[in-house]
This record gives sequence, C-alpha cells and structure tokens, in this order.
Amino acid sequence: MIVLGIETSCDETGIAVYHTENGLLSHTLFSQIEIHNEYGGVVPELASRDHIRRTIPLIKKALQNAHIDLHEIDAIAFTQGPGLAGALLVGASIANAMAFALKIPVLNIHHLEGHLLSPLLSKPAPCFPFLALLVSGGHTQLIKVKGIGQYTLLGETVDDAAGEAFDKTAKLLGLDYPGGKALAELATKGRPSCFKLPRPMRHSGDFNFSFSGLKTAVLTLIKNHEINDQMRADIALAFQEAAVDILTEKSLAALARTGLTQLVIAGGVGANIALRSRLLQETSRIGATVFFPEFQFCTDNGAMIAFAGAMRLLKQDTVRCPETMNSFTVKARWELETL
Repeated sequence: MIVLGIETSCDETGIAVYHTENGLLSHTLFSQIEIHNEYGGVVPELASRDHIRRTIPLIKKALQNAHIDLHEIDAIAFTQGPGLAGALLVGASIANAMAFALKIPVLNIHHLEGHLLSPLLSKPAPCFPFLALLVSGGHTQLIKVKGIGQYTLLGETVDDAAGEAFDKTAKLLGLDYPGGKALAELATKGRPSCFKLPRPMRHSGDFNFSFSGLKTAVLTLIKNHEINDQMRADIALAFQEAAVDILTEKSLAALARTGLTQLVIAGGVGANIALRSRLLQETSRIGATVFFPEFQFCTDNGAMIAFAGAMRLLKQDTVRCPETMNSFTVKARWELETL
C-alpha cells in the first residue's frame, strides 16, 4: 500500500510517499526559517499562508520523485495536531479534499507520534517496547512506547521545552533564529568549566524536566559580566553541557526504572551532536542501545507522517473512509496518551 504524508503543523511543509513493502519512496521539505528569521520566531499567519503556497507543488514533486501517479495512492495521512491551528488547517483541508476526490481513506496523525516513530525509518531500527526521549522546540517528554498507539507518559517539562530553551538562550547571546543550531556551533569554541550553571530538577526523584531556570541563569550571567566573543562561547558551552546533563541523566533513570534497554531520541534537539555523543557513551556503559533518526528526520517532516499513517493503516486504526468524510477537524492541543 502507498501512503501520501502531509505535515504542516508549524513552519515546515513536509510531503512524503511511503510504501508498506518498499519503504520510503520520496520526501520533500520546505523550511520557513528565512520567512520568520526577521521576527525572531514563528509568525502563525505567515506560516499558514506559506503552507498554502507550498503544499500542492511539493505534493506534485514528491509524487514525481517517487514515480507514482496520483491515482496509485491508497491513503493520505496528515498531521491533525498538535500545532498552529491555521497551519494545521492547510494540511487537513488539502488531505481531506484529495482523499474525498480520490475515494481513498484519510488518516489523522498525531504530530508527536510521527516523531516517536521516525527512528523506525532508519537501519538499524528499534523494536517494541522502547523508551523515547521526545525533545524539540515544543516538547520535552519521556515516553514508554509499547507499540503503535500504546504510549505512556513518564515525565515532561514543567515549563520551557529543551529546544525552546536553546532558542531563547541563543537569542540572549545575540544569535539569529532559530538559535539551537547556532548555539551548538558557538559552544564548540567555548572553554570547559568557565561557568557553572544549575541543573534544575536533577534530583527531583521523578522524570520531569525544567529549563526555565537554566535560561534565567544565563540571563543573570550576561547581566553581571561584560560579555565578549569568547565569553559568549563559554556561556553557550556551559548551557549546552547543563541541558545535555539533564536530558541524559533523566533518560538513564527512566531506563533503569522501566527495565527497558532501548532508548529512542526524537525531535529537533535530537540532532544536537553533544547530546548524541553523550547518550551513545552512557547507554553503551550500561549495556543499553540508543537510536537516533537520521538528521533529515529530526525536524518536522512528511516522512514521519507518511510512515505513522502506513502503520495505522496496517492496523486499520484512525482511518476514515470516503463515505464517512463529511467534515474534519484539527487539534492545536492534543495529548498523546488520548490516542
């Protein structure tokens, strides 16, 4: 079966074609970084308008690259939520209109489920059950994944997500949006042990996270020092080390508590080289295995939505058939455990 995936939850337009036997046939992506850069963050109205411009041309390109005719598609999967309501509506409208016209099923996919399952697109891939660290600009969660649709939340951030803290700290250091990647690059020039930053909730006894205080500690440092280029790099390194420590230690504690031996990293912060290196080192030490999505699948993308849709289709779950499609909705807020 062939599934077309459509992802428009925020500031990336992602389209992909997935075959249940032959794997990923094609994927295309357009990032809106340049559009939002001058505003220092995502502007929802601009994001929605750009999805309108990009989605149909990218669908045509993905089908062409996959050497697939539109009428060969067996189902269409789209991101129903969570995300920006206007952006979600673009993908939902196009997916449902196409599915109705082609008389094929449509699948409503949870954005975070797409991220959770994205490492399964790579080889070697984890097998169920596994522990997932979902770490992005909007979410930081530890989730026990027993199977498709079987998710148990173990802990999450009580304030800022890790990716959000990276971006906000980068802005404090005068770096352009999105700042996470720029901060990581700046940190490579930093000197270890120049600054000691807190590790919030390190000894909380649970699997929750907090990054707001870490960001505030950086702000205090900047206010109390005359900052030069070297100090900016030192602060970037100190921040990254603190964030990586928190994410790593909580993940290892969750592995120990659950007895699981596979750790999956999903979401944009999963592309951070320092985090990858630390997790590889620590999981190897305790006899566990860590799995990362390919770098191209760390950010929002259509491949993860097409894949999640294909898995749902094989289960005959979350599928709406043409004869029942008289309306559709999006879910700007949507708890993963309600699936």
